[in-house]
Amino acid sequence: MVLATLRDVRFTYAYSERPALDGLSLEWEEGKVHGVVGLNASGKSTLCALVRGIIPHFHEGELTGQVQILGKDLQDWDPAELSTAIGCVFDNPFTQISGIRETVFEEIALGLENLGVPRDEIIERVRRVVEQLGIERLVDKNPNGLSGGQRQKVAFASIIAMDADVVVIDEPTSQLDPESSEEVFEIIHGLKDRGKSIVLVEHKIDLLAAYADTVTVMHGGRAAMSGPTREVLGSAELRSYGVRPPEVAELAGLLQEDGRGIGIMPMTRDEAAHAVASRIEEVSRAH
Repeated sequence: MVLATLRDVRFTYAYSERPALDGLSLEWEEGKVHGVVGLNASGKSTLCALVRGIIPHFHEGELTGQVQILGKDLQDWDPAELSTAIGCVFDNPFTQISGIRETVFEEIALGLENLGVPRDEIIERVRRVVEQLGIERLVDKNPNGLSGGQRQKVAFASIIAMDADVVVIDEPTSQLDPESSEEVFEIIHGLKDRGKSIVLVEHKIDLLAAYADTVTVMHGGRAAMSGPTREVLGSAELRSYGVRPPEVAELAGLLQEDGRGIGIMPMTRDEAAHAVASRIEEVSRAH
């Protein structure tokens, strides 16, 4: 099934003269991680808000074009129904926490309570997701006293407990250190393994290259490029839209220019290490 289909979509926020989305067309399949990259004001967050249903239900503005989410026209979705089908993790972990609960356990349970889930099921779901993410030591802590990385884990726990089919994630590592960023991406990988569909805006290209199935490059409110991760992030066009390729791909390109190519355009460090080792073995055999 198709996760999202957008055809010639234009959206202009109320009181704005310039459209945030300007002729955007793309199609995403279910069950994959769809990365979104691009410069500031390229339309990334507006795209997330559209897929999430915040546009047009909560943001005023003019929307034209065709938008289908999970095979259903966006205008036909009930906002409450869509909010259950699609979870959202924000870029700032310090705004994701409600601030009204005294423990992490209660914070994770909040969304389930709002849905009217029976108490015994809430306890079981929270217990299961806490074990899954390895945050047992946090359950009795006050969520307002957590670090950024811990808060982001709690935010993910809340979404996982809701068991939404689709999760829209807007720059989840923007305020996190490298170790916490890796942990967040492991959570995203786990969601994909469970068959969830992920829309992921992320500026850390090296992490995105390792985990995303597809990448869409936003530019001027349009999808300037969209396709399989290796195809997009390995393209010579990428820099023209203000996006740098993964570091290992840059290095491979320089080696290629110097006549010492390693045979492939690697997207991850593991791929680069394997390619270099294979190349060294070939050279050794030749001599």
